[in-house]
Amino acid sequence: MRASLIQIAADPDETANSRRQRAASLVREQRGADLVVLPELWPVGAFAYQSFEDEAETPAGPTYEVMAEAARDAGVWLHAGSIVERDPDGTLYNTSLVISPTGDLAGTYRKIHRFGFDKGEAVMMGAGADLATVALPELTIGLATCYDLRFPELFRGLVDAGAGLFVVPAGWPARRRGHWTLLARARAVENQAYVLACGTAGTHADVEQAGHSIVVDPWGEVLAEAGPDEEILTVDLDAAKVEATREQFPVLKDRRLGVVAPDLLR
Repeated sequence: MRASLIQIAADPDETANSRRQRAASLVREQRGADLVVLPELWPVGAFAYQSFEDEAETPAGPTYEVMAEAARDAGVWLHAGSIVERDPDGTLYNTSLVISPTGDLAGTYRKIHRFGFDKGEAVMMGAGADLATVALPELTIGLATCYDLRFPELFRGLVDAGAGLFVVPAGWPARRRGHWTLLARARAVENQAYVLACGTAGTHADVEQAGHSIVVDPWGEVLAEAGPDEEILTVDLDAAKVEATREQFPVLKDRRLGVVAPDLLR
């Protein structure tokens, strides 16, 4: 299974429409891959809060239209990163789109954990409520976004839903790059699953981005890691390695469910 991660830069002088067309060209160049991944909120910039209202769209809006055509042309499964979605009731969500090689919308995921500590995304956007997976021919992928990476219970839920590969688009700040790579490896090790974590390059609203997109195997080994600038990672994954790892070292079978902290029993 060949995966390509497109670590695109979000240049503030580039319009969202121009960036969509540029991203589509990069997707088309990945013909021969099975899965292509874009980062979080790449059309607008993950920290460009002042643009969220103006750039909000529906899941079937302009980003989907451009990316669906690119996925069809390349013949790939495309995780098109995430968009600012406007629900019919007016609520904004940070929503990921997964597109099939025929251009159909195969799945969506509204980000559950919103970053900002009572400002920014945390107050501007609604929280998703549902886990999301998409079954590819080789593996079932579990969907998570950026800040979700800090919440291991989400990934346990995705494992229980059948995921063997996590796709994590992000707009992760450069000042916490060490956490980014550490958490990606941790989620792979504890769940014995592949992690494809795709970040952005450049600067979003004066927030320097970490870049360093990373691919981690079910043993926690880093198969590839990008630098800080715009870059494309292409990696061949052995889908059978997920089940083989879980059989060789069956740690997931030793999970104890329903354990409650003593102070919560009072």
